[in-house]
Amino acid sequence: MDPSIFHFDPKLEAAAAAAQNTASAQFARIEAITEYNQQKMLKAFIDAGVSESDFAGSTGYGYGDRGRDKLDRIYAAAFGAEDALVRHTFTCGTHTLAVALFGVLRPGDTLLCVTGTPYDTIHSVIGLSGEGMGSLKDFGVQYRQVELSPEGKPDLPAIRAALDAFAPRMVYLQRSRGYSLRPSLSVAEIAQVAALVHAQSDAVVMVDNCYGEFTETTEPTAAGADLMAGSLIKNPGGGIARTGGYIAGRADLVTLCSYRATTPGLGREVGCTLGESRNLFMGAFHAPQVTGEALKAMVFAAALFESFGFSVSPRSDEARHDIIQTLCLETPERLIAFCRGIQSGSPVDAFVTPEPWDMPGYDSKVIMAAGAFILGSSIELSADAPLREPYAVWMQGGLNYPSAKTAILMAAQSLLEKGLIP
Repeated sequence: MDPSIFHFDPKLEAAAAAAQNTASAQFARIEAITEYNQQKMLKAFIDAGVSESDFAGSTGYGYGDRGRDKLDRIYAAAFGAEDALVRHTFTCGTHTLAVALFGVLRPGDTLLCVTGTPYDTIHSVIGLSGEGMGSLKDFGVQYRQVELSPEGKPDLPAIRAALDAFAPRMVYLQRSRGYSLRPSLSVAEIAQVAALVHAQSDAVVMVDNCYGEFTETTEPTAAGADLMAGSLIKNPGGGIARTGGYIAGRADLVTLCSYRATTPGLGREVGCTLGESRNLFMGAFHAPQVTGEALKAMVFAAALFESFGFSVSPRSDEARHDIIQTLCLETPERLIAFCRGIQSGSPVDAFVTPEPWDMPGYDSKVIMAAGAFILGSSIELSADAPLREPYAVWMQGGLNYPSAKTAILMAAQSLLEKGLIP
């Protein structure tokens, strides 16, 4: 690294070199996964017969949009699913998940979440918070929950008992950790749950796959899950898709979701693309490589902060099933300094100074660092945290490893300059 560009402390340079050496074996594993997934994506493009004309945007009803239909087939193939619905009109991950939930569930059904309480933004969709907003609860869908085991894994005996007790229409899993310190779920763990559910019931197994796409060589829908959904401004959009989401899985279930996304009877046949198709195709093609770069950045961060004596999750040598890295920084001063360092290393809004603030829906102040080309993009490097013990920061993303590594070093430099690294 040329010290004339960012002038990192020599002690930090030495620690960074050691951390990258520590991470080398994990980098090799990630690069092998990336190459496999990139080949899988390339084959999906070739088999779909993508051409320049598929990038033309449709208007109005969007009838006969060949590019839109081919993109659905590409996602289905890449995810090992029967079918997929990929639309720029899905506004975020929560919206996409809501379309899937409302598409499948009916009044009188029971939704059973087997990964504990799901992420905050889905609470009002289910009806865990808010009144009279048109939640699942308002429409007569009951909600039940199974806690994770003390190790943060699916509790198979408890799930088996809940299947008997509640006879759910849908079993729901959240793959990533959200604002918790539990491990993310591997595809193998999701497959275990799916096998149990299918052996004991006819419930639909649905996965919130946000942050998990392309971190392994298989996806939940290729390993027994009936349905999954995610956001295009996370992994599968490759940092190029400007908005949108996807739903993938069994063809009959995807069709039901398409009726909720538009209207019964029309489903996927309508919905113009308005010039977004090229970005969605390019984003999908780049997604495996960009996800691999983000994973490498998080492994480097883990190795670096482990060397400083901090608790990290996952550890630098652990297998990864999403792009999120947690660093327990132990004090609010370190947390704030870290986020400000990340912000200062962002390509956009590097001059902004993040401040903790009373964010709606949270019981403590929250600080966020993000300098992204696409607002709210989680595949671009960002870091955020509530200011409460253990003062952990949740970090994710990085469009390419060299720039993300530099921003992580700027965060470490920010701590070092304030005497906050042990």
